[in-house]
Amino acid sequence: MQQRRKSVFASAPFAMKQAALGAGVAARKNGAPLSLAAVVFALFVFATFLYNEDIKSITDFQFSAGAIRAKAPDLHLLQEAEAAAHAAVNTLAKRGEEVIVRVLQAPPSAASDASAGALPLQSGSANATGATAAAAKANAASAAVDVVQEKERDVTLPTVTGGGGADEARRRADEEAAEKASAAEAAAATAALRAVVSVPETCDLYRGNWVYDEVNAPVYKEGECEFLTEQVTCMRNGRRDDSYQKWRWQPTDCDLPRFDARLLLERLRNKRLMFVGDSLNRNQWESMVCLVQSVIPKGKKTLTKFVNGGSSNVFYAHEYNATVEFYWAPFLVESNSDNPKVHSVPDRVIQWHAIAKHARNWVGVDYLVFNTYIWWLNTLDMKVLRKGSFDQGSTEYVEVDRPVAYKEVLKTWAKWVDRNIDPNKTIVFFMGMSPNHITPEAWGNQGGIKCAMETLPITNRSTSLDVGTDWRLYAGAQEVLPTLRRVPVHFVDITALSELRKDAHTSVHTLRQGKLLTPEQQADPKTYADCIHWCLPGLPDTWNQFLYARIASSPWPAAAKQ
Repeated sequence: MQQRRKSVFASAPFAMKQAALGAGVAARKNGAPLSLAAVVFALFVFATFLYNEDIKSITDFQFSAGAIRAKAPDLHLLQEAEAAAHAAVNTLAKRGEEVIVRVLQAPPSAASDASAGALPLQSGSANATGATAAAAKANAASAAVDVVQEKERDVTLPTVTGGGGADEARRRADEEAAEKASAAEAAAATAALRAVVSVPETCDLYRGNWVYDEVNAPVYKEGECEFLTEQVTCMRNGRRDDSYQKWRWQPTDCDLPRFDARLLLERLRNKRLMFVGDSLNRNQWESMVCLVQSVIPKGKKTLTKFVNGGSSNVFYAHEYNATVEFYWAPFLVESNSDNPKVHSVPDRVIQWHAIAKHARNWVGVDYLVFNTYIWWLNTLDMKVLRKGSFDQGSTEYVEVDRPVAYKEVLKTWAKWVDRNIDPNKTIVFFMGMSPNHITPEAWGNQGGIKCAMETLPITNRSTSLDVGTDWRLYAGAQEVLPTLRRVPVHFVDITALSELRKDAHTSVHTLRQGKLLTPEQQADPKTYADCIHWCLPGLPDTWNQFLYARIASSPWPAAAKQ
């Protein structure tokens, strides 16, 4: 337990105390009045003693705020010291009482001055047990300093002021303004992508000319499309001129809208676009993939081949949840050539009234692009399964004139479309015939070999062009398509304008049986030149511009505008 401290006067030197008290007691015993001179003298001696003690305390004091706080006395000890001082004054003399009280109860300014050099009772000296009343006063002053310092610390603590609240309000206002601006920009961008491309209904997009344009063509570069197959990458496969990429189709009475990949992808958001048909439609599908993928970041697009039993290739744009697909059905109806990997059979046979096996994969697609043509050209007559089905192992067939068989197949297809397609959900296209260029005499190149070494389109024609297109099949399509009652079908008339592009085929810069042509094979274009398929970038990009013009010019559904 801590020892109770003595009062202020108890710590004064014994002789001094005896002298002061002795004088007072003697005077009272003798009955003599206490002279004023005696009182003044006693006060002078007492003040001198206090002054000397203060000087000593200053020299021994460790000047640090920590020391002051560590030695600060308790409040009840200060009160005891003050009471003891008053009691001592009463014992000295009643007549000098008021003077002594005024000396002890100094104003606060004096106490503050004293606190700067006050020394706590525990100073470490040998005379610790003889501390004076001055030490008590110093302890009181130290306590006062502690209180002041604590108050100062409270004042300097960080607080949220009115100015801070204003800054916070401004910050929040700036953030809200930035969010509104960002939302407005996003809304404007969405509105721009929701625009409807203007294509005059009276304009015939398919009548015009090829214009050489190094500025606007091609829309993409061969090396920038990672999804192109070796079959169509002519420059990579050794072709030296790239002029075939720089011809742009210019309609006579209007302009063909320039392809905008973002706008088309917005149209395709949460939708499916599917090309159905033969290897020419696959050629066009590759073109469309390259056209749209150019604005999609890496990691946000994937292409998967031979899915759905091997019949489908699917390009997927992740952020749009959109697909661009190809489905292998070279005759649209069932045939013995339906295997997408192994379809080079010597006798091609079709089952012209059987379409359900293929068609079940077309249900629910938003944009359907059909074609069938090149596989009809091997023979003048088509072999048609007489009865049964391929699944049952039937092989007996009859031969039918090509145009007749073609028309019957289109009737089967049209009937299915009219019965199973919802015209409010799905837009249907039918591609015209993609021509071959195997008769160079047709364009005046006597001694030429197929399409080999051709670098320019056919221009300045003075006579009709006959490159071997079977216009009877073209006429059959033109006859059947208008017969659909529920579902409108848009005929993409690419045949005549494509006949002019003898320069755009893959020729000897391609594959054969899955392998690149060797230099020896490339030197033999009569045997190996491919004058059916097209280089990419190239002519199929224009075909897709026609699709784009039709899709982007159609009105947006009311739900999509909201």
